[in-house]
Amino acid sequence: MFREKFRQWVEEEGGEACHGYQRHFHGGRHGFWAEPGGFRGRGWGRFGGEFGGRLFDPGELRLVILQMIAEKPSYGYEMIKAIGEKLEGAYSPSAGVVYPTLTLLEEEGFATVTSAEGGKKLYAITDAGREELKASRARVDALFARLNQAGEAFGKGRSPKLMRAMHNMKLALKLRFAQGDLTKEQIAKIAEILDDAARGIESV
Repeated sequence: MFREKFRQWVEEEGGEACHGYQRHFHGGRHGFWAEPGGFRGRGWGRFGGEFGGRLFDPGELRLVILQMIAEKPSYGYEMIKAIGEKLEGAYSPSAGVVYPTLTLLEEEGFATVTSAEGGKKLYAITDAGREELKASRARVDALFARLNQAGEAFGKGRSPKLMRAMHNMKLALKLRFAQGDLTKEQIAKIAEILDDAARGIESV
């Protein structure tokens, strides 16, 4: 009974735990892309359209992790980093979801764990895990195709890296203005910096 409830919790949390993704795209009071008509989608924050639906439906993060350890034995933090890189930093699952999912896979007999130096745990797939992947191959392939498509979209104009840089520029100006009146020389210098940045962007 406990194991079944634990599995249900992991699957539900795996569909909702979108820390970085929510932070970058949902907007909110301080969201940089909070304008009306933004990319709002069901569960995808402000990234709807073909990406409507939650980033992971219940049970899908489990399959993502299983596929990753099938490709090569990995540590939990490596999987978190790899998923974040695949989605251009727009989303990374929390450790509070990844590690319970790994524990579940181990209990199900789909993964083995080896303790490494420093107490780190290296996870690898078992034969039973490969059979589970084989039985879910169509779902796994569709899931990774969706992730790749989302990663390509995140890597374009609304890339989190670009949004972060734009937000930093906006924040730097706001903080500098809040420090008090600027001299004519300071105003001229800031204008020069902004003009140079604009010209540099136009030349890309």
